Amino acid sequence: MHVFELIIALLLAGAALTALSRRIGTPYPAMVALAGAGLALVPGTPTLVLDPELALTLFVAPVLLDAAFDASQRDLRANWRTVTGLAIGAVALTIVVVAVVARLLVPGMPWAVAVALGAIVAPPDAAAATAVLKQLRPPHRLLVILEGESLFNDASALLIYRLAVSATLAGALSGAGVIPLLLIVTVGSVVLGFVLARVMVVLIARINDVAMAVVVQFCGTFAVWMLAERLHLSGILTVVVFAMAAARRAADVTPARLRIPSYAVWDFAVFVLNVLAFILVGFQLKGILGRIDSRTLLEYVGVAAAVCVATILARIAWVSGAAAFSRWRCRPAPDGTQGPRDTVALSKPAAAVVGWCGMRGIVTLAAALALPTGGADGPAFPYRDLVLFTAFSVVLGTLVVQGMTLRPLINVLKLQDDDSVEREVRLARVETLRAALSATDGLAGDEMSGLMRRRYELMLRRAEAELAGDGPAPDGAAASDGRAFNDDAAIVRRATAAERQRLLALRADGTIGDAAFQRVEQELDLEELDLQQR
Repeated sequence: MHVFELIIALLLAGAALTALSRRIGTPYPAMVALAGAGLALVPGTPTLVLDPELALTLFVAPVLLDAAFDASQRDLRANWRTVTGLAIGAVALTIVVVAVVARLLVPGMPWAVAVALGAIVAPPDAAAATAVLKQLRPPHRLLVILEGESLFNDASALLIYRLAVSATLAGALSGAGVIPLLLIVTVGSVVLGFVLARVMVVLIARINDVAMAVVVQFCGTFAVWMLAERLHLSGILTVVVFAMAAARRAADVTPARLRIPSYAVWDFAVFVLNVLAFILVGFQLKGILGRIDSRTLLEYVGVAAAVCVATILARIAWVSGAAAFSRWRCRPAPDGTQGPRDTVALSKPAAAVVGWCGMRGIVTLAAALALPTGGADGPAFPYRDLVLFTAFSVVLGTLVVQGMTLRPLINVLKLQDDDSVEREVRLARVETLRAALSATDGLAGDEMSGLMRRRYELMLRRAEAELAGDGPAPDGAAASDGRAFNDDAAIVRRATAAERQRLLALRADGTIGDAAFQRVEQELDLEELDLQQR
């Protein structure tokens, strides 16, 4: 009961810290990380140890699905080289650098343990960076790159993590079997994700109750992860593919009265899981501090500080080097002719921001918590206390140092929003309103039909003026203007259905990305709910 009361109090504290972080412009995980570190120093707090097999499933599966569901496949394809370079190249470089640093500082540490430590701290958490970036409205492409990287760097890092942990516990790992194993795991995870997404969409389409829909979504997420793990595939890659495939079909089969509350529940769940992860690490750090003396603590602090610096510098080196190579490759020829144009090359300011957005978060914490503690199921992971202490220190250090300096860096570099999403939103509003007008063409010419057509015509004019830049319309005006009319329900339903189909078509053919799609979809959802209430 005491632990439960403490967790409830800390969740409330986490909510207060989140509000404070938004006011001062820092990522809320940074504030929660500081609270978790302080928890380890509070006398009387208990020591809790989470079941290692539960850690990744509980913390990573729903958080990853939430991020992958909102990812724009069109934008990821346009930036695939940059995203792939970060998700594979930057992760691999970080693992190598951290493993070498750890071995130099702790000579007795096996290479497999050092590689596992590198894999734990390698994947950055985009949520921490985008929490700040979205407030500052940088170029949309930076958000796409960071969010896309976070989906796939987790998979690459945790694949290596699993191999390193297995090699540590088994004593050896066959190098010749690693590449075929990775290929089988990758292909199998992708296929399984697509198949389960189709099953889930069919199931969700048959549910009309909000509570039931949310329960099925959450249970389905954990089921996807656990099935992949049972089949010895990658739970992360399976969940990413599952979420992205389901997102393309779910919009057409999920009504607004289910979608809006389920999104709110998912936002709440992701927040709670982030706070709980830092709380549990704080509890475990207290146990570590109780087991070591002051000299060992100083050694731990030295290793953690060196690994944190190595982690930050490895990412900056990769991003800066890759961006510089792209710019060199595209340089003009000696005779003045233009070289090859690299559409995905990052400018120096953009590369500086991407390189500095290396805050670690919940995946690093979950991977550290998932290390075997020893017992009836097998031996404890060697140097577990040091690895867990170092992992949390890297998370805390990157969140505080990088997270709290990201806003000043953006302001100094003067990176501005390119308005690409807003243009697509305005275009989508115009196209969907045209579809609504077309849907009402064949209606009987009574007074109500005339009023409804007049309403959509006025909304279309305002949306076209906004698209052309002749005058700004209030945010959401295209979806809410004219609500004082006594709407005819059948006409509005017919028009709204046409708008939704046109919106889906715009996303399907790549005219708009998922960011614009979700904005306009929300407007249509609110219109549909307003109709149902009246």
